[in-house]
Amino acid sequence: MYRVIIFVLVLSLTGCRRPAADQPAAVSQPSQTLLKYARGFTVAYDGNIKTVTVLTPFQGASKGFTYLLVPRDEAVPAHAAGVKVIRTPLSSIVCTSTSHIPLLDYLGETDKLVGFPSTDYISSEKMRRRVDAGLVKDLGVDSGINLEQLVVLKPGMLMGYALSSDYGQFKKMEDLGVPVVINAEYLEKHPLGRAEWIKFMALFFGQEKRADSVFQVIEKSYLEAKAVVDTVKTRPTVLSGIVYGDAWFLPGGQNYAARILNDAGCQYLWAADSSAGSLKLSFEHVYEKAHNADLWIGVGSYQTLEALRTGDHRYAQFKPVTTRQVYTYNARIGARGGSEFLELGYLRPDLILRDLVKIGHPTLLPEHTLYFHAPLQ
Repeated sequence: MYRVIIFVLVLSLTGCRRPAADQPAAVSQPSQTLLKYARGFTVAYDGNIKTVTVLTPFQGASKGFTYLLVPRDEAVPAHAAGVKVIRTPLSSIVCTSTSHIPLLDYLGETDKLVGFPSTDYISSEKMRRRVDAGLVKDLGVDSGINLEQLVVLKPGMLMGYALSSDYGQFKKMEDLGVPVVINAEYLEKHPLGRAEWIKFMALFFGQEKRADSVFQVIEKSYLEAKAVVDTVKTRPTVLSGIVYGDAWFLPGGQNYAARILNDAGCQYLWAADSSAGSLKLSFEHVYEKAHNADLWIGVGSYQTLEALRTGDHRYAQFKPVTTRQVYTYNARIGARGGSEFLELGYLRPDLILRDLVKIGHPTLLPEHTLYFHAPLQ
């Protein structure tokens, strides 16, 4: 699914559009998967068999889901009821979120995707070539995937995500013989925790060593950028979000977006708020607190200052509009209109962070060119 997020938030670029962490690495089977930031899943090894548990498959879940990953040439061992068996390594997969696509790309498993809901949302140039060649079946809208087409594809696994305890659609898929695995990356609180879910995807392809190599590059890039601003004395104030209907929606103070702004040496004006979700505030409340903000980062689908002012004439009263310090994170749009930020951002928080450092402290990363972000003109 193309997740519509109000505000979600370098290495030198090589090749076409994907950054340097996309480079190949040797593959070998490890005896363990080490997790430094991710808190949402665990892995245990017993020879070539892996037991993977997604601890919190959706917000507020009281129990997790456990998967037994068994090589195709080995017998399935006895296991508890409710444990789901996945034969590995996968030769085909159906994904349901654009954020899953870079995981395949960076693992060198792009060619394993055979189906996806609403393929127009895919931005990855590698994956778009497969889509345009007819090698990835468009399965319709995510909330109503065409089950007949899904069964015809016979994927080794469907990777889904859950926003609630409603497992009905996935149960139908499993009843039809399609194994389902839930990816809960979006619940991670640390930006690098979300990125570390590349190790989750890697488990199903035997690509743990490659995933670890890719993640180390991303982590190093993120921490180096963060270190650059750790001692800055002046932090620009930041506003985010826009009005939808009769309310202004913006990230809570414990939100992923607030965390990455803080790491970028910025002062998010709602950083003291205790909410990890989104805030719904009146225009007047936001104006009172943020009309003199230094920066406005994250303005929905607006691409120009004129469009922003036309969308709501009250926006013109904010200082960042008059100083032209309003930024979109949708500088990169895929061939069919998909947002590369919403697709690649979970895996590459280092690129987001470097963008934000560049915006908030223009002289600190002189070699960096904005990747996801761009100023509205």
